[in-house]
Amino acid sequence: MLGSTQPVAFLAITDVERAQVFYGDVLGLRLISDDPFALVFDLAGVPLRLQKIREFSPHPFTSLGWHVDDATTTIAALRARGVEFERFGFMEQDADGVWTAPGGARVAWFKDPDGNLLSLTQLVAA
Repeated sequence: MLGSTQPVAFLAITDVERAQVFYGDVLGLRLISDDPFALVFDLAGVPLRLQKIREFSPHPFTSLGWHVDDATTTIAALRARGVEFERFGFMEQDADGVWTAPGGARVAWFKDPDGNLLSLTQLVAA
């Protein structure tokens, strides 16, 4: 039923200005709209609706992620823009903060200004 309809991604934010700079300038997403309820960015053809709320406790798990061709290059580019990558004591990560999954995918995590956990995944070439 919904398999052929376009999804909408949602995240919560409390600081509109910081979120607009982070998602627009740092991550390079195009702002579609800014209304009293949300900032909306173009996420490769899918609307990313950043809901403007007063208080927020971020989830301890990944809320949104991207597939990238080259994790190392993408991490370096984001670090150059001030993004810090997360380190977790319960998994082995390389110097870039990348964890290699049992299937070979390479994954790294970072947070937005409100603490939403975001990820980059480089899939194994088929």
